[in-house]
Amino acid sequence: MAQSQVCVTVTATTTDQLRRRRDAAVEADLIELRLDGIEDLDVLGALQGRLKPVIVTCRSVQDGGSFDGGEEARRRIIAEALECGAEFVDIEWNGSPDSRIAAHKSRTVLSSHEFSKLPKDLGCRYAAMRATGAAVVKIAVQTKSLMDLMPLAILGQRAMQDGERAVIVGMGGPGVASRILADRFGACWSYAGNAAPGQIDPDRLVREFRFRELSNSSEVYGVVGNPVMHSLSPAMHNAGFRAISKDAVYLPLEAADVDDFFDFADVFGISGASITSPFKEDVHSRVRDSDLIGKRIGAVNTLKKTRNGWKAMNFDVDGFLEPLLSRFTIDGWRATVVGAGGAAKAVSVGLVDSGAQTRICARRQEQAEEAAKVSGAMVGTFPVEPGTWDLLVNATPVGTAPRTNESILPASSLDGRLVYDLVYNPSCTRLLKDASLSGCRTLGGLEMLIAQAKRQFEWWTRVHAPESVFENAAERDLASTAE
Repeated sequence: MAQSQVCVTVTATTTDQLRRRRDAAVEADLIELRLDGIEDLDVLGALQGRLKPVIVTCRSVQDGGSFDGGEEARRRIIAEALECGAEFVDIEWNGSPDSRIAAHKSRTVLSSHEFSKLPKDLGCRYAAMRATGAAVVKIAVQTKSLMDLMPLAILGQRAMQDGERAVIVGMGGPGVASRILADRFGACWSYAGNAAPGQIDPDRLVREFRFRELSNSSEVYGVVGNPVMHSLSPAMHNAGFRAISKDAVYLPLEAADVDDFFDFADVFGISGASITSPFKEDVHSRVRDSDLIGKRIGAVNTLKKTRNGWKAMNFDVDGFLEPLLSRFTIDGWRATVVGAGGAAKAVSVGLVDSGAQTRICARRQEQAEEAAKVSGAMVGTFPVEPGTWDLLVNATPVGTAPRTNESILPASSLDGRLVYDLVYNPSCTRLLKDASLSGCRTLGGLEMLIAQAKRQFEWWTRVHAPESVFENAAERDLASTAE
């Protein structure tokens, strides 16, 4: 089980609000009290009655915080926190020894933040910080790729082996893995909350990602794309792993490119992955062993590591067709697909193979022609003309949150039988609302997402996806993001 603890970062604008949020952090092993945003700061009041140990932090604006009252005032706040019995105080590293560290070594978290790039002197910086005698050395760096995490993991593991307490963490999207897999990065705790880029809600860290149950032997899966933090896949697959008691975790993996992912996967031992935009075609070109659908489309959405290397599958076609064909017989229907990317190619293959007279429409004619070649579909005109379709499929991101008021077509053009929008956030898009008011039947993208995710899960685990687990997890995640 995990050795790392959960440190919940608590921010507020008043001392009373800080206390209430402090005591509400039920998933915390310890709490970082951020005093730099407090308007009526009462240091003793912030500490009194605490139920768990705290780290008192008062970060200046230049160090990524909000305190602008001057250095002397900030130092007085830290000194008062020490006098009031705070278990730890956070002191920023400025390249030279600090008298406060010498006097309170066992209660000092010495921190360094690099918000622009991965520093070349990471090892030297750590050694200099460690030489101060601080109880915990914290280094947080901005990550721009998954492989930026490699030197962080090496440094953190070395510190742990030497019996040193450290938190070496990556900020930003690619750095999320270092927060969830804190043990593998040698971290004595993982910061949770919403105070820094890449931080995860503590409840989600503990419950969805099962932070306290993970070990170095836990299998690691993930969704690979850029961006991926909006994905519902972690919620679904982690719920599935929990339901079948599988020792595994599924992460958002924001990669710089496909090489970045494959290098990271080899180093960190990734067992499988879902592939999303913009990497489906590039991943297919890198993997020799692909299923027939993947080869036909030239894109894949799922990887599994085998003894012989990576194997790839495309479950987008099955995921698209399952909710459609369970309700309708589309043989002979006129189907129009809007879009010309990987999703449009998969959709058109499924429609043509199901007997629909399929057209692909896109703003760029040449892209539509290229997509049509994959499935044998025809090329239609854009914008889509009324009276030309029975089934309309939106295979573009138009209408995705936060731009929820957008639609690929005006309501006056929605005169067919059925509108199928692959967008799943929101679950009911502007297009679907307009279609329903126009008398069309509707299908949303969430059903497709769930259907293809179940296929992925079953391929990886050889276990049937638990009944309703994926649906419930996806709906809960959507509801939480809408709040």
